[in-house]
Amino acid sequence: MSEQDNDLKLDFNKGGGLLPAIVQDYATGEVLMVAYINGEAFQRTLETGKMHYYSRSRDRLWLKGESSGNVQSVKDILVDCDQDAVVFKIEQAGGAACHTGYRSCFHRRVEQNGELSLTEKEKVFDPDKVYSKGK
Repeated sequence: MSEQDNDLKLDFNKGGGLLPAIVQDYATGEVLMVAYINGEAFQRTLETGKMHYYSRSRDRLWLKGESSGNVQSVKDILVDCDQDAVVFKIEQAGGAACHTGYRSCFHRRVEQNGELSLTEKEKVFDPDKVYSKGK
């Protein structure tokens, strides 16, 4: 595969069948989360316009928002030069991408002393209430 090739040929072999998916807010460019996709997740995302991922912890495909309702609608897709990483620019329903209830999964900053501090003070939703629906 040439880096100048215009054919979409994502290289899932490098990552053992998975590629990193960097997820940004379409309007602001804010990084909301990083997850993984396999070939099937990528195809379903293209077909539906909604973000699908491969969950390593659940060992299965999942539609973002299937439990919380915080679905991600795809607005743009960028592929790196080696076709082994993908950036998805999305519109986030419900205002939160993180399963902990924060807008972004990157809601903590490493301080000079090595401790973490919150960059977001308020949660968008209470995960105990949202994820207990199906139990």
